[in-house]
Amino acid sequence: MKTITKFQVLLLVLSIATTAPVFANNGANGKAPITNTAEEKAKVEVMVKRIKEIRDMDKSDLSRVERKALRKEVRDIKATLKASNNGVYLSVGAILIIILLLILIL
Repeated sequence: MKTITKFQVLLLVLSIATTAPVFANNGANGKAPITNTAEEKAKVEVMVKRIKEIRDMDKSDLSRVERKALRKEVRDIKATLKASNNGVYLSVGAILIIILLLILIL
């Protein structure tokens, strides 16, 4: 069985220290984490349906102001959907460090 050297332990500690903030970011920007309830899923479904309706519309007969209002509505809906999506994001650097640690340890 291989013994773990001080260098390997140091690398492990550094990798945990660099990836810990990524996992600890539950409430980004001071916001409370959003739970996915049935009501929220229904709201998301309605927003996605509205985006599909706007996409399938014939916009050739709309005025410039109406098209601008539709674009603004789509941007607002997309921003709302993006804000409601919680997840864990890993940076490329964190993934590389994890891979290197696995190679060193195994």
